[in-house]
Amino acid sequence: MLPTAPRVALFTDSYYEANGVARTATALESFAWRRDRPLLVIHGGETTQMIESGSVIRLELARSRRSSFHLEHDLLFDVGFWRHARYVAKVLRWFRPDVLHFTGPSDVGQVGAWLGRRRRIPMVGSWHTNLHEYASRRLLKSFGSFSAETRARVGTAVERHALAVTLLFYSLPRVILAPNEEWRQTLEARTKKPTFVMTRGVDTGQFTPARRRRHDAFVNIGYVGRLSTEKNVRALAVLQDALWAAGIVNTRFTIVGNGCEREWLRTRLPGAEFTGVIRGDRLADAYADLDLFVFPSETETVGNVVLEAMASGVPVLAMARGGTRFIASATDAALLARSEAEFVEFGVQLVRDHARRKRMSDAARDTAQTRSWSAVFDVVYHAYDVALARASREKQPFGDARAPIPAKQSA
Repeated sequence: MLPTAPRVALFTDSYYEANGVARTATALESFAWRRDRPLLVIHGGETTQMIESGSVIRLELARSRRSSFHLEHDLLFDVGFWRHARYVAKVLRWFRPDVLHFTGPSDVGQVGAWLGRRRRIPMVGSWHTNLHEYASRRLLKSFGSFSAETRARVGTAVERHALAVTLLFYSLPRVILAPNEEWRQTLEARTKKPTFVMTRGVDTGQFTPARRRRHDAFVNIGYVGRLSTEKNVRALAVLQDALWAAGIVNTRFTIVGNGCEREWLRTRLPGAEFTGVIRGDRLADAYADLDLFVFPSETETVGNVVLEAMASGVPVLAMARGGTRFIASATDAALLARSEAEFVEFGVQLVRDHARRKRMSDAARDTAQTRSWSAVFDVVYHAYDVALARASREKQPFGDARAPIPAKQSA
């Protein structure tokens, strides 16, 4: 271990958005601030500004609406983001990072990886999103009239090629952080780079059953996340149909999030509450008022929302495929389904079984209390140390950190 904490420049795909990358980035920022560790956080946003708080400096870079397109309702990709590269290079020379950490091949991540390689800064890359699976599911949405065999063949080809391209990007860092053990093995084998598991933590002080205010007789079934094809959210409507077919009417759905499937769900889930994207105390209150959290996505690398539901004392029904199982499979707090049909079957069973939901609720809270962000980021800083050790003979100086902060030049 190094005698002092390394100076880290974090290029994060998301910061303000409601997703796991943003949650992890802001948690790392809080961790560094509490422990007085120098951290420069670089992300996209509405304006260009630099904010300093203790040991943490945050550089927000404006995305242009004219050169951006939507990856999701709240996530932009700015093809002109490279206009910031010269300014970011000046900030890096001033900050003198020991390590550069990027979270993915976004507009921000591409600029960060290019500058890190050009300036020979030891880099760590973290894998947060299965982009190849997202690409496949979104493309197949337009193949609805084709046969199942054709759809399967196209989906497999798209996933294979998209994964190969993504892995090229992850050949750049010296060390990789994987979301679970399965991906750790895959990434280490495919990239030949040291790879460590960076799981997720949860704030059990914010997400807690003590926030619950509901006392009615309804079973409140909730979903939190992006309302998009790759999240398989249409399974929520199938679950409601099955509940009605079984004569179970004392239920209601609370849907937190936004995305391209929202209007379809509003049509198929009459009476459901659609809150849109909410954060902070409102989100924690929404979790606590649930009786069952359902998460039909099969493309998750981790599933931060599952941990947040557990911390709120809510039993979980999720899929047995994807990173969610690494959180939920070893606990009595969750039930994992191997297919959509089983997901629906288990959902009906759990709605009927109040006693089982109560046992799962108790186990959920106990499980979440063992998941601290501090333990997660101890692993991350170990990865930084490994990257530094591997590059110790190539380390380049970055100028005088006592120099004035460089001013942003007009485009």
